[in-house]
Parts: sequence; structure tokens; C-alpha cells
Amino acid sequence: MLGSIEAGGTKFVCAVSDSELTIIERISFPTTSPVETLAKVIDFFKKYDEKLKAIGIGSFGPIDCNPQSEKYGWVTSTPKPGWTNFDFLGEMKVAFKQPVYWTTDVNAACYGEVYAGGGLGLSSVVYYTIGTGIGAGAIQNGKFIGGINHTEMGHMMVPKNPNDDYSGTCPYHQDCLEGLAAGPAIEARSGIKGQDLAPDSPYWELEAEYLAKCLYNTTLMLSPERIILGGGVMEQKHLLPMVREKFKELLNGYVETPEMATYIITPVLENNAATIGCLALAKQLLVD
Repeated sequence: MLGSIEAGGTKFVCAVSDSELTIIERISFPTTSPVETLAKVIDFFKKYDEKLKAIGIGSFGPIDCNPQSEKYGWVTSTPKPGWTNFDFLGEMKVAFKQPVYWTTDVNAACYGEVYAGGGLGLSSVVYYTIGTGIGAGAIQNGKFIGGINHTEMGHMMVPKNPNDDYSGTCPYHQDCLEGLAAGPAIEARSGIKGQDLAPDSPYWELEAEYLAKCLYNTTLMLSPERIILGGGVMEQKHLLPMVREKFKELLNGYVETPEMATYIITPVLENNAATIGCLALAKQLLVD
């Protein structure tokens, strides 16, 4: 039996599966304080403790995922109240003897799509989550891209539209990609949550522009075989075609990419990508 923890800044999703990743039970609950939240996590998995072989964790961040670091396994400089410099992995290892895979939630989602979704059979995939924040995971030849730590592509700087006078929501950079294009930026500009904003609102043109600039940068830096756009913002069905069109305009034929219908897509696994990814990473621990 395998365990998955999709640790989001808004909610935690915990699941257990058999060895073929068929989910046996799944629960979700709001992310509150570390003590309260981890108590619920531990209670859930303790029911399966004797059968549980490994656990995969995909956590909101920033986190420290460098095994050589003294803070490996910590949630570090997050703006989430109460979670800064929290030893998440350390607390899990106190509670459970099973091996635990530790990575970001977007890395886990990327791995899930490569394992069983829109990246199946590909060697180079980038996954972006566009929601309350913006994060990205990237896989090259079966390995996560990273060095001293995980990537933070959601905070890349993109050229600002000259008619955009919004200062941005990011507490660290203001007008980075997350500050300009994440869910809170949509609501701050329009006064309306993204899911309630009309498809013909002119704001979506601006949103598509910023996301297209991000994908332009991603294509020229990493040259992936596929880019997958997940998260709540991308559930607005009219947005993906707009992003593809603006991306093509920006690239202007400079490099060749696959057809847009296969190059820039939304997750095949939909909201299950990170859970499947965590389970697959847990399974990998037993192979390694």
C-alpha cells in the first residue's frame, strides 16, 4: 500500500492506493496550523500503518529539497502563516517509519502527468499550476530539474503590459508572474473571482498575455516536448486557446514547436495529477 500527501496552501489531500496506484481512500481538509493539519494527516495514515510501504509528499513552498542541506524537508520562506521554517519531513519521520519522498506539489503534479497523463512517453515536460499562486515543475529524462533547490519559475519576471498599472500581489517581488497573473491578481484587478469573471472580460486578454510570455521564456530556456497548464485559473475553458494564440505571436516562428494542440495542454489527470504523482514517487522509493 502506498500513501500520498498533496500539501497545498489552501487544502491537504491525503490518499492511499494499492501497488498499481488504484486509490483506496482519499480525504481532504483545509490547511490550518502545522500542528492541527499534521495531526489530521497522521490520524489518516495510522489506520494503514501496518500495510503502508512508502509515502510521497508534494508540498506547497518554497521548501528545501536539497538532501545536503541542514533544512532538508522544511517548508521555508512561505508567506503561509505559521508554516515558515517548519520541519514537515522531520515531523513525518517521527510519526512513520516508512520511507518518504519529499518534493514540491508542482513537481509531484508534473511527475503524475509524466507517469500516467499528458506527459506519458515523453522525456521533457514542464507543468505549471496557475491558481492562488503560480508554481512549476520540470522533468528532463525522468529527473526533476533543479540544483541547489527546486525551481521557482512561477516568480519569473515577464515584461509588463504598458497599459497595466497594477502593482502586483507577490509579497516578495510585486509584479513577477505570480504577482501579475495568479488568482488573487485577477480578483484584485476586477473585484471578481476568476471563476465568476465573464469569458468576454477584457482582463482575460491580459492574463493570456502574461501566461504566453511565461511559456515563451520556458520554451527558449528548456525546450520541453510539452507544457501542461493546471490549476484553478486554467479551468476557464476559454483561456487556453487565447494563451496558445498569444504564444505563437510572441514566438513569431523563431523556433519550431509541436502543434499547439499537443504542445500546450491542460492536465489529462485533471485535479488528480499531484496525488498520482505522489503515489508514483512513493512507489519509486521501493524500486530504488
